[in-house]
Amino acid sequence: MKKTLIAATIVALSTTSSITMAQNQNFDYKVDRFADVEVLRYQVPGFDDLSLKQKTLVYYLTQAALLGRDILTDQNCKYNLQVRSTLESIYRNYKGDKTTSDYKNFVVYLKQVWFANGIHHHYSMDKFKPAFSQAFFDKQARALPASQLPLAKGQTKASFIKLMDKVIFDPTFMAKRVNLADGQDLIVTSANNLYEGVTQREVEAYYKSIKDTTDAHPISYGLNTKVVKENGKVVEKPYKVGGLYSAAITKIVDNLKKASAYAENDAQKAYIDKLIEFYTTGSLKTFDEYSIMWAQETKSDVDFINGFIENYGDPLSMTGSWEGMVQFRNKAASKRTGLISANAQYFENASPVDPRFKKENVQGVSAKVITAAILGGDSYPSTPIGINLPNSNWIRAAYGSKSVTIENITDAYDESSKGSGTVEEFAYSPVEVNLMKKYLTLADKLHTDMHECLGHASGKLLPGVDAGQLKNYRSTLEEGRADLFALYHMADPKLLELGIFTDSDTYKAEYYNYILNGLMLQLRRIEPGKNIEEAHMRNRMFVSRWCYERGKSDNVIEMVKRDGKTYIKINDYAKLRNLFGQLLAEVQRIKSTGDYEAGRSLVENYGVKVDPELHKEVLARYAKLNLAPYKGFVNPVYTATFDAKGNVTDVKVAYNEGYTQQMLRYSRDYSPLTK
Repeated sequence: MKKTLIAATIVALSTTSSITMAQNQNFDYKVDRFADVEVLRYQVPGFDDLSLKQKTLVYYLTQAALLGRDILTDQNCKYNLQVRSTLESIYRNYKGDKTTSDYKNFVVYLKQVWFANGIHHHYSMDKFKPAFSQAFFDKQARALPASQLPLAKGQTKASFIKLMDKVIFDPTFMAKRVNLADGQDLIVTSANNLYEGVTQREVEAYYKSIKDTTDAHPISYGLNTKVVKENGKVVEKPYKVGGLYSAAITKIVDNLKKASAYAENDAQKAYIDKLIEFYTTGSLKTFDEYSIMWAQETKSDVDFINGFIENYGDPLSMTGSWEGMVQFRNKAASKRTGLISANAQYFENASPVDPRFKKENVQGVSAKVITAAILGGDSYPSTPIGINLPNSNWIRAAYGSKSVTIENITDAYDESSKGSGTVEEFAYSPVEVNLMKKYLTLADKLHTDMHECLGHASGKLLPGVDAGQLKNYRSTLEEGRADLFALYHMADPKLLELGIFTDSDTYKAEYYNYILNGLMLQLRRIEPGKNIEEAHMRNRMFVSRWCYERGKSDNVIEMVKRDGKTYIKINDYAKLRNLFGQLLAEVQRIKSTGDYEAGRSLVENYGVKVDPELHKEVLARYAKLNLAPYKGFVNPVYTATFDAKGNVTDVKVAYNEGYTQQMLRYSRDYSPLTK
């Protein structure tokens, strides 16, 4: 599971380390801005200190990470690759006036499609509304020769343009990529490309018929398949070499094979080879074997994620979106996460949940702070700041998990957000402003560490319970559970004892930041009149609102009106911690027992509805700051040099590529599904 950024404009306001500051001097983080997005770049400190063998390993792994871009784009919607290719052809061949509003708005739309890996917003899941005219698009598309349009076999240019008109300009056609609305058919009403010709009832019936509920080691059903109906029968089509996405997966495998030759140790080589076997066979048993091997190998400095991982893009939380990331250990910063993981059993024992739902023996919890070398697939351009894998509950229980906090990404967010004015605008008083400026850098990083390392790794399911029983609320509840575990334990004196905190008030900065964001700030990301639909936003809202409502009798959290503005005031941090503990116990019970109705009630009652007046106020106040609600990244560029025998002699990293330049290059060099 992954932890997304809580509030890029607030996180990490205190002084960064002298090493980071030295690295940041004269580095231009800001690359581009359009619509509601700001594009940044990140540094890769420490890359030059890697050995040539490690650099070569990173190089081939980055190639494998970039080659899955088309897979994710196609998973998001069946027309995405055609739309992207058409827009790019128009952009490259445009000869008209580039000062017109139509052209300028066309470029913004293209940049949005690149950023979201498709025609739906990466966070809200709503279809983009183009601000350029259909007449402009049709004229430019008609001017292109058929060879420069991605026509399907037997498709005429006229019929293709008519289809693109519907896909791009009809707001009712494929309106939402992932629909989580209660009471609707979530498969039929979602525009993603994970299902075709089937209903939610048919999909659930199909998996119920093939699942073995007595299996203590179940595979991750549906993780790497598209579910379709053929000859009236529901079937799965696997993503593998020779199956769906074969052209891309074959190239990924080719680069994984090259990377395998440069593995840091035999255990790492073994899990790379096992991943290749999974891609070749499509077997989820093999994927479990790979996940176990990957989780247990903790000695190497270079590591990576590559495959069908997170299921936020599936309304039923089954199919994994393709994701790639390459990283290496930040040894100095990993001391913090090492202390946390070494004390995982203490925190599990101290958790306020029912003992029936606790792990008696926490296995193999490892955590490290990493430097991201490349982002790909579902982690690009928008990326998480923390990851905990594998996602399989039984593998976590028996073999443990790996957690990472991506420090160079958070550093980039922090540096680009300095002086934004958000804290001063929304914090209740100078007390809260100073609290966050003094402590939030460390407090927020620790929240990410504990969310990933301890939160997702905590607790257990009762025998016979399937995590899939929570259906469309599964991801929201799991992210809320991990947040609550971290929030509750951040106030534990154990952190002072371990030397992670030196001041007992440190946790308060994250408490205030979390509640402020959950109840107010995150509303800046929602269009007027909309409710909350994205899983992470729902989880932050239900946690914050539940605590606000339950704490009213003791006035734990107060919403104060002053000069026509609303502010959050926390009156009792100790009681707020107690509320976090109560809610953690309930969410863990819901997960451990598979209580769908209780989970549904919690999310729908506390995590979905938006107060329209408060929403309007937040949007107006945030607009005055002139900030982009969403941020993402361009990748650094890696260039390898080779000798006459084809061996890598050096790898250099550069930060000189712009957003449009990178996107066009990726479409040219890393798009095997569009060739």
